[in-house]
Amino acid sequence: MTNLRISEAAQLLGVSDDTVRRWIDSGRLTASSAAGPTTVPGHEVAELMREAAPELPHLNVSARNRFPGIVTRVEKDGVMALVEIQAGPHRVISLMSKEAAEDLGLEPGVRAAASVKSTNVVVDIT
Repeated sequence: MTNLRISEAAQLLGVSDDTVRRWIDSGRLTASSAAGPTTVPGHEVAELMREAAPELPHLNVSARNRFPGIVTRVEKDGVMALVEIQAGPHRVISLMSKEAAEDLGLEPGVRAAASVKSTNVVVDIT
């Protein structure tokens, strides 16, 4: 079973270390300090993250991995455009035609959502 330090759990949950400690005190999270620093079970943090995730509307498209955010960078050249979206803690980069970027009016500061549909998703351990 994976355990996370309080600071790691807080970072993943987007809250302060003190909030995680309060959740431990209130019983919302369990903690262990038998083998050194206080840790919380990774599966409990994952459940809290699932509960806190915003309910996104299902669109009439098959892609379900939707990342709403704000455009932070647009680079255009001959026929292509690179568009970067900051979606919470996630940075999503899309390559599209320059025409599509212009038709959508994409520029820094515009609210946008990146939808991802892929049969090949790379996962690494952090």
